[in-house]
Amino acid sequence: MSDLGVAVVKSIETIGDVASTKVSTEATADTAPAEVGEKRKTEEAGNEVQPKAKQRRVKQHRDEDFRDRNDLDSVEYIIENGLRKVKPYFFEYRAYAKGRWMKRPILNVFVEEFQDRNEVYYRHAIEHGLITINGEKVGLDYVIKNNDVLGHHIHRHEPVVTAKPIDIVHQDDSLLVINKPGGIPVHPAGRYRHNTVIHVLRKQLNIPRLFPANRLDRPTSGLMLIGLNSERARQFESQMVSGQIQKEYVCRVVGEFPDGEIVCEAPIKTISYKLSLNYVHQDGKACKTVFEKISYNGKTSVVRCRPKTGRTHQIRVHLRYLGFPIGNDPIYGNDLPWAPLLGKGQTLDDEASEKVVNKVLEESSFPEGMWEDKLDEESGVKKREPRCDECGLMLTPDPQPKELFIWLHAWRYAGEGWAYETELPSWAEEVFDDD
Repeated sequence: MSDLGVAVVKSIETIGDVASTKVSTEATADTAPAEVGEKRKTEEAGNEVQPKAKQRRVKQHRDEDFRDRNDLDSVEYIIENGLRKVKPYFFEYRAYAKGRWMKRPILNVFVEEFQDRNEVYYRHAIEHGLITINGEKVGLDYVIKNNDVLGHHIHRHEPVVTAKPIDIVHQDDSLLVINKPGGIPVHPAGRYRHNTVIHVLRKQLNIPRLFPANRLDRPTSGLMLIGLNSERARQFESQMVSGQIQKEYVCRVVGEFPDGEIVCEAPIKTISYKLSLNYVHQDGKACKTVFEKISYNGKTSVVRCRPKTGRTHQIRVHLRYLGFPIGNDPIYGNDLPWAPLLGKGQTLDDEASEKVVNKVLEESSFPEGMWEDKLDEESGVKKREPRCDECGLMLTPDPQPKELFIWLHAWRYAGEGWAYETELPSWAEEVFDDD
């Protein structure tokens, strides 16, 4: 794959992992079930539909819910070259059947939804009971039903994350305030389990449960409010919903940002639910961000951002719309193949949105599979890549730490009678010149 292809794959992984800004107050070891496969295949833009309202799941009494597993005692972290790694381990992914999986044969679901392995592997895994339904071995033609739990026993290789420490800003009997580094997801989901803020803190502080009151995308750094009980988290959630909490972010954008207070109220819509890609759209939801330049070093500007609403990627989208994208943003930045389709001051309609999504998909094709050797273009022979001795997974080079974060930081949160803030990151200093 070309350097551009690798960069785009990383961009799509960034888009998809922690896109929702919905407040969660029930986070445990695995509040959201892990995905059954390692990497979901994106669908054609033309086939994409807005998710329907979630169907209420029939409650079933279980002696042990698979989402409550606690295996933190066995996790082994490795800190190396500025990266936090998890020693690979055997694990069974388990997930409730999604609506789009129902009434489809199990083999079809795995082949179409998860492309990190090929059909030959999935046939083998189903036939040998590595892939199960409700803990039982099934045939290749088994049709998935509502409330089915899909399992996949696998040797798990988690992606690396930043090794920067998670600094504690404040702690009392019911609240933990942290400074999250950019480059680590908050919750276990998809390919991430132990390499997450929640698991690192639970292991580090020996705390059985944590209840985040706000979320930050994986590449974003900054302040997080984490309840040590669900009630404290709900209190913050209520204040956020009612607009009682004032949030301030800082970022570094391309170019010289205008002087004075700049207000952007362009409506934002999710133009791809599969990619969690958002932009200003004529049918978007109302939102508002207030910006103010702090400094300019001749190339990039540090900008204070005060979001008055909480749309997904709101700050990043509004800055792109204003013509001053975050300098190292891998989704809404300037140096991307789809950037010309997201012009300054441009409001998308459905046709323009589809063009953007199609361009992202076109430029973002994933490798054929992490079990497939790559064809050498000169010799025409497949080159044998380094592999895991346990499972045969292709071992890929680690990213550079600076590739894991963006120049966006949640700096200060304040409410009635309280306020917390973090130290500013080094890239926010006026003398910063690594841009």
